[in-house]
Amino acid sequence: MKLKKLSLIFGAIALSLTVTSFAIKAEANSTSPIVVAQSWEKGGREKEGPLQRLGLTDEQKTKMKEIRRNTRAEVEKILTEQQREQLQTAMQNRQGRRSAFSSLNLSDEQKSQLQQVMQSQKTQMDAVLTAEQKAQLQKYREEMRSRRPQRNM
Repeated sequence: MKLKKLSLIFGAIALSLTVTSFAIKAEANSTSPIVVAQSWEKGGREKEGPLQRLGLTDEQKTKMKEIRRNTRAEVEKILTEQQREQLQTAMQNRQGRRSAFSSLNLSDEQKSQLQQVMQSQKTQMDAVLTAEQKAQLQKYREEMRSRRPQRNM
């Protein structure tokens, strides 16, 4: 049961961070130094993510960016200084997000808080999307789940 909850938490965090990087990439055409500095695509990784497929309006992109910014701030409040440093180092070393978070030795309380934050983010992001975009995103998520190797739990 704990393993299932833990994998759900890390999956939600990974999805959040993935969505964040994709949305930032969508705005990478901007010459704003803030956007460039915040880009998670520093290593030149070019991936097409779910948000690029949805055809978000500028207003939706702005709302998504704000939701992600708020979520990042909440996650940083939950983590200790040492955990934030470990996470930053792991991400700079291109360690997978799931692996990076699992190496943080999160307490049960932190796991619970992160799960709540990620669920809140998902709810907020879903509220920004149209019904058609939600259906497209759900289809993408199902495709990604089917591609994942089955785990023995």
